[in-house]
Amino acid sequence: MAVRLGDDAPNFTAETTEGTINFHEWLGNGWGILFSHPKDYTPVCTTELGTVAKITPEFKKRGVKVIAVSVDPMDSHKGWINDINETQKTTMNYPIIADPEKKVATLYDMIHPNAIDNMTVRSVFIIGPDKKVKLTLTYPASCGRNFDELLRVIDSLQLTSKYKVATPANWKDGEDCIITPAVGDAEAQQLFPKGFTTVKPYLRYTPQPNR
Repeated sequence: MAVRLGDDAPNFTAETTEGTINFHEWLGNGWGILFSHPKDYTPVCTTELGTVAKITPEFKKRGVKVIAVSVDPMDSHKGWINDINETQKTTMNYPIIADPEKKVATLYDMIHPNAIDNMTVRSVFIIGPDKKVKLTLTYPASCGRNFDELLRVIDSLQLTSKYKVATPANWKDGEDCIITPAVGDAEAQQLFPKGFTTVKPYLRYTPQPNR
C-alpha cells in the first residue's frame, strides 16, 4: 500500500553504513528525509549522494536528518562510497540503508510495478517530528533530484507548521507569505503585526513572520 501525505511514516530496523538503526528512534524529535536509489554504482545516484554530502550542513541547520536506501547489500555500499567520495570530491557523512531483501523498499512502496522488480524508483519522503509524512516525491530513474528544491520545501513546511500561513508559487525563505483563508482580518492583524496586503479577500500577503 502506498505511503501518502499525513500517514505515519512506517518504522523499521535496518543495517546501515553507520550501524543498525531503529528508524523512529534514529529520527528522534526532529525532521528527516528518506530517499531511495535504484541500485549502487549508478551514475545519477552517485551525483545525488555526493550532492547531499556537500549540503549536509544546510540540512543540519534546519534540524533535518538525511538517510538513503538502496536494495544492494552493505559490502556494495561501502565500495560505492569510495567512488562517491572520489568522483564527487566530497566525504559521505550520512548513512545508507542496506536493503537487499527489499523490506524498506516494499514498506515505503518504492518498487514500481512498471519498473524492473529489483529496482526502486527515486522516491523522497520528508517526515516531520510527529513521524508523519509531510511530502512525497517520485522521480524516474533517469532524472536526478533537485536538492535545492527539497531545502526550499523544508523551509516552507517548517514555517507553515508554526504560523497560519502558506507559501506561494516559487517562494523562497525570506519572501512574503500568504495568510491562510481560515484566518479572518481581525485575527490576522493580531497574528501578523508587520501588517498584510489584501489583493483579494482570499489572497492576503504578509512578510515572513519568523523573519
